[in-house]
This record gives sequence, C-alpha cells and structure tokens, in this order.
Amino acid sequence: MPMLDATIPAGALSPHAEEKLLNRLTDMLLEYEGVDPANPIARSIAWIFVHRPAQMFVAGKASTEPRYRFVVSAPEGQLDDDRRRGIVEAVTKTVLNAEAGAYPRDPGRVWVITHEIPDGTWGAFGRIMRLEDIATLILGDAERGRRLAEHRLRLSRRGRGIAMV
Repeated sequence: MPMLDATIPAGALSPHAEEKLLNRLTDMLLEYEGVDPANPIARSIAWIFVHRPAQMFVAGKASTEPRYRFVVSAPEGQLDDDRRRGIVEAVTKTVLNAEAGAYPRDPGRVWVITHEIPDGTWGAFGRIMRLEDIATLILGDAERGRRLAEHRLRLSRRGRGIAMV
C-alpha cells in the first residue's frame, strides 16, 4: 500500500513522459514492497498524488531546471535499508530518464524521501489498517497475511532495537 507524493514542476515533462513515469513509479514501489505489481488489488491501493509548483526556487532564485521531490510512504515493516536505497536510486534514475535529455542529467535535482507509517496508524476504508490487514487484502489469505506481517514487523523492529511483544 505505497503512497507517493510526487512534486513535478508544471511543464517539466511531456504528458506522455509523465504518464509513463507515474506508471513505472507505481510498479517500482510495489516491487520494492515485495508485492507483484500486476496484482490488481495491490495496484488499486497504490496511490500517487501529483503536486505542481509553477515555479521552484534554489538559493533564493528561480530555478532554470526542474527540481523533483518524491515522498514515499509505506506501512511499517515494508522498507528496510536496502529497499530504501533501491527506491531512491530507481526513482532518481527513472525521473532523469523521463526527461529524455531535455535538461542536464543531474541526480541532485531529484530528492526522494522514504518513511514508514507506524503500524496501527494507517487509516483506509474507514478504519485503521495494520500491515496484517493490508497483506491479507492483497494476498486474499488471512493466515498468510498475518505471518507475512509478523515477519516483516519483527525484522523492522529488530533493526531498530524495538522488542515485539
């Protein structure tokens, strides 16, 4: 259930390039969460909100080249250090490729922020959705969803020194 806030300056990409970029980003985020991007249920809960600043400023001056910001939100347990690193690298490369050489290829113009939403604080469908609920929805199997969520949360919390009761 990744959610992406994508800041893409108005006119930075052609409509076709942007549509292709957003579709590829959806696939990538699902892949990095360990979900099959062809799963229609998973795709239906992978949302991207596009923000369009008319102008960007760098060091107090209007930027002559587009700057992009992508804020990736995922349920707790979905992003370890390798997945975060992979997301940052893949999003940056994919955005620069979408520009198709229209601007200098500078990865410093693409910022990617990743964060996990603590389990029990993600609200959807009018209720709190824990990782177990999300996994069950996608997998269609409550027992597999429970086991996957417990495993992911255990690994995540162990890495942060949090005991799981």
